[in-house]
Amino acid sequence: MTEPVRNIDLVIPWVDGNDPAWQAEKAAYVSPGGGDDRPLRYRSWDTLPYLFRGIEKNLPWVRRVFFVTWGHLPPWLNTDCEKLTVVNHRDFIPADYLPTFSSHTIELNLHRIPALSERFIYANDDTFFLQTLPPEFFFRNGLPVDRAVQNVLQFARRDGIDHIVANDLTVINAHFSKKEVIKKAYDKWYAPAYGIGMLKNIYLRSFTYFTGFVDYHLPNAYLKSTLREVWAAEGALLDATCRRRVRSAADVNQWLFRYWQLASGRFVPGKTDPGALFAIGRDDEKIKDAILSAACPMVCLSDDDPDADFAAENRKLCGWLEKRFPEKSGFEK
Repeated sequence: MTEPVRNIDLVIPWVDGNDPAWQAEKAAYVSPGGGDDRPLRYRSWDTLPYLFRGIEKNLPWVRRVFFVTWGHLPPWLNTDCEKLTVVNHRDFIPADYLPTFSSHTIELNLHRIPALSERFIYANDDTFFLQTLPPEFFFRNGLPVDRAVQNVLQFARRDGIDHIVANDLTVINAHFSKKEVIKKAYDKWYAPAYGIGMLKNIYLRSFTYFTGFVDYHLPNAYLKSTLREVWAAEGALLDATCRRRVRSAADVNQWLFRYWQLASGRFVPGKTDPGALFAIGRDDEKIKDAILSAACPMVCLSDDDPDADFAAENRKLCGWLEKRFPEKSGFEK
């Protein structure tokens, strides 16, 4: 039986990197060169209203949206919206980890958010829901919909996310036998829904350990109990990540929870085209086409080019999104 739609929540973290009070606190706690503290980690593209418009229009069944923030709020946000719960870091992150300027600390503690449903979707503020999606797109028979498609991890940068993914994989391989995992849920690892993606699993089946998974950089469906389970198994490792004020290559991140769900078989196979990842500046034509045509269910617009013309790119993005979502949502004043 499919889980009632009223029991699925959505979590969105957000930071205003221009807030003087936030900047002052960060300066007091973070030393230059102490981790990945690039400004692009904190800058806002003024596209957040369109994320909320997409949620209201295309995911009307979401029970509640938990908006996680350091304390600042967008001036347009309607805090009286019945579906909205504003969550301050202090409301759920242990005091020993605060203040934090790392998305990983926020992600690793989501299960502590008061009243959050067992089944929830985690969406960064650079993702957008472009098509009307049923709850079964994210959860089916009470389990997250995901894709157990393997990959080979490649280290492209010294300070890249690849090192964090490697940390996640090390945990998975320490707790799960790849051979036994696939044997117990063979139909989930060789599901027809994966299409040609299944060829990767076939090619990598002789490898003793998991060498990686295809990561979609899109909203993920989670069970709150998974986060609790990983904390119980690897509390010291997660604690170490949470004690770092900014992102570090020594961290683990939310994908550890996703990989844990895959390895434990707590998921339902879904098609391997849930959306697309585009880089702002490099993929502008693809971004424009995806937004205006709603050619894919979801998109993530990656901000990873420090040399991009922020003002020009911002105008273009907001213009395209305004055409896709011209009407205000109940989340706006």
